[in-house]
Amino acid sequence: TLRSLARPGDVLAAIGPAADQALAEVVRRAPAWGLSTCWLGTGPRPPAADTVDHLLWCEAGAEHDGRLVLAYHLLWELTHVCFEHPGLLQPRDVCEKDVCITCSDEGRLAEVVAVAGEVATVRTARGVEHIDVTLVDALAPHDLVLVHAGTAIEVIR
Repeated sequence: TLRSLARPGDVLAAIGPAADQALAEVVRRAPAWGLSTCWLGTGPRPPAADTVDHLLWCEAGAEHDGRLVLAYHLLWELTHVCFEHPGLLQPRDVCEKDVCITCSDEGRLAEVVAVAGEVATVRTARGVEHIDVTLVDALAPHDLVLVHAGTAIEVIR
């Protein structure tokens, strides 16, 4: 349901423990949907902490002594600063580096929507795209893949 409501450029604010598998899966898929991610919680750090854009985490017990509330209010204030400066989070249309992402060695995360022979329809941060899948094993809807130059180069399991 969340994927159908989200648009590239939106921010996913996940609030909950790392043990919440459904929440962890949404955070894992969000980059393929074009979403920035922020996860706020307590307890053991989530295993996907390195894939979250912004992680606000407190050790266990913080929900009782005010540290979690402080982190939430800091997030709230930062959000308002962004809202008061329209365009601050708009993606840039021009490359600012020496090499465009299309020509670099960087793969982009994509979620498979459908597969028809050697072509798959995928959802990326840029929108829906059609990619070549001849270099990877059989795919199914909802699989995550890395895409480079219009080709799936790795399946993320």
